Amino acid sequence: MSSLSDDDDPSDSRTAERSPAVLPIPGRVTFNRLELNRILNLYGRMVADGEWRDYAIDFLKDRAVFSIFRRASEVPIYRIEKDPRLTRKQGAYSVISASGLILRRGHELDRVLLVIDRKLALV
Repeated sequence: MSSLSDDDDPSDSRTAERSPAVLPIPGRVTFNRLELNRILNLYGRMVADGEWRDYAIDFLKDRAVFSIFRRASEVPIYRIEKDPRLTRKQGAYSVISASGLILRRGHELDRVLLVIDRKLALV
């Protein structure tokens, strides 16, 4: 027998139970909504162009990583990393190639993503 009365909506209780899951995982570095929105906008454009096909997001203790794949079975062609320990030094954001070469590092995500954001430039 349920503890809910006939007037209660069962989905309300499930929403209340899930609300703590929206908060960041304690002890983990995450991308905030604006950062993830900027990354996914770039990802969506590149998928529409047929260049990228898959992605993975890892929230680790020391950094957050957004990996971009040309195919699901390959190594990532790019990794976008957020490492808060480097915020005061070189900048928290970096774009790393498949070979491990750091393509760009900086304090602003938009400027760091310009290295892989191939917009058409009018000459």
